[in-house]
Amino acid sequence: MEPQNSSAVIEFFLLGLSDDPNLQSILFGLFLSMYLITVLGNLLIILAVTSDPHLQTPMYFFLSILSLADLGFSSSTVPKMLLNLQTHSKSISSTGCLMQVAFFSFFGGLDSQLLAVMAYDRFVAICHPLHYLLIMHSRLCGLLVLLSLCTGLLDSLAHCLMVSQFNFCVDAEIPSFFCNLPQLLKFACDYVANNNLLLFLFAAVFGGLPVSGIIYSYARIISSILNIPSTSGKYKAFSTCGSHLSVVSLFYGTAIGAYCSSSISHTPRKMMVTSLGYTMITPMLNPFVYSLRNRDIKRALWRLLRMTA
Repeated sequence: MEPQNSSAVIEFFLLGLSDDPNLQSILFGLFLSMYLITVLGNLLIILAVTSDPHLQTPMYFFLSILSLADLGFSSSTVPKMLLNLQTHSKSISSTGCLMQVAFFSFFGGLDSQLLAVMAYDRFVAICHPLHYLLIMHSRLCGLLVLLSLCTGLLDSLAHCLMVSQFNFCVDAEIPSFFCNLPQLLKFACDYVANNNLLLFLFAAVFGGLPVSGIIYSYARIISSILNIPSTSGKYKAFSTCGSHLSVVSLFYGTAIGAYCSSSISHTPRKMMVTSLGYTMITPMLNPFVYSLRNRDIKRALWRLLRMTA
């Protein structure tokens, strides 16, 4: 294939999940429904937290920011996929592809950092309950969110700079429904396998550090819970972080599953199906996890619905 600079390539081609026109119509309806549920669910969480004075606490503040990040994470890939399914097109401009990489990396990194921040919040609440409000004051909460935003921005910038260094071949067909960076780099004309080390380095820094923080926080939380004498006290303490644990398991479980699937199986369709887990399913389920397991959120949502009825 003829090499061209990435800025000179007019468009890439996303192969998508299916070439069957009839199946594409079904997939469009399914994914549109899932995306609308994602948008509605996360917007309701944000509105419930911001409108209810009983939810003006650090935990719910971080939850509202996480819902905003989930909205952006899903919106970075799904609308373009829906457009391609509706128009039976596979093309995406080089600028659009770079923007997908930028926003996907930013919101993915932000999600990861916020989950670590929320784990720290639960650690302080359970291990230092008497000093919780003193430690988790509004200034610290703002700084933690700002740090998460800056880290997500650095993640996005690093990935965009990496993509801009390569020359891409004409008519590159990416076996995915979005500009998945590992798949995209395989179509760089001057790509070498050693560049995978950069991807692993980015994953270790921007993904490994938050995971380490989450593991450390929960190690301290479990140690503290085990020291509680009563069974009811242990259950009450652990139930306060059950929703967060579920969301962490969903986010990292689906991401690790997609990575393992891509390593074991080289079938593009299977890899695309597994990547749906963290791009669509996790952002859609997060509001349900928090609303179904949290009485305060359910009360706030009922109040919000009564106000709008």
